[in-house]
Amino acid sequence: MLWEWLVMPQGLKNAPATFNRCVTHLLRSVHDVAPSYFDDVFIHSRTVDGKSEVEMHKEHLRKLFALMRKHKLYANLKMCIFGASEIPVLGCLVGKNVVRPDPGNVRVINEWPTPSNVKALRQFLGLATYLCKYVSNYAGKIRPLSQLLKKDAAWVWTADCQQAFDAVKQGLT
Repeated sequence: MLWEWLVMPQGLKNAPATFNRCVTHLLRSVHDVAPSYFDDVFIHSRTVDGKSEVEMHKEHLRKLFALMRKHKLYANLKMCIFGASEIPVLGCLVGKNVVRPDPGNVRVINEWPTPSNVKALRQFLGLATYLCKYVSNYAGKIRPLSQLLKKDAAWVWTADCQQAFDAVKQGLT
């Protein structure tokens, strides 16, 4: 008896890389309009030869679906977003000529209570650092907070620390 996997078996160290390489290879003919990242495919369309963005998007979708059908790739419709001007990608919202932080992550940071210990500060900085590209001079702003993370540093939350904490929050709004 022979067995055939219908999905990528998880738990293998190289499963994500192998899956990504396979999907990229199978969808290479539409890569210019539908790049993939692991199990996500992002279709972007613009006006071409008098066809509207919507017409081009439908055409790109048809090409992608034909390839998926040919290679027996399946999509979960509950996870699909069609005809959107912005899509969520890796904690950001990506749209035409703009990438901005996910409002959910920004809300979490803005509602974050003042850290009371090193562990809480590390948690805050972990999320804030993920979104640091949206905060000008991020490294300079968090310098007082970074001092608290140094080995053998005493935990003293100063006015400078509070100002740095608030500046990071403010930088994302």
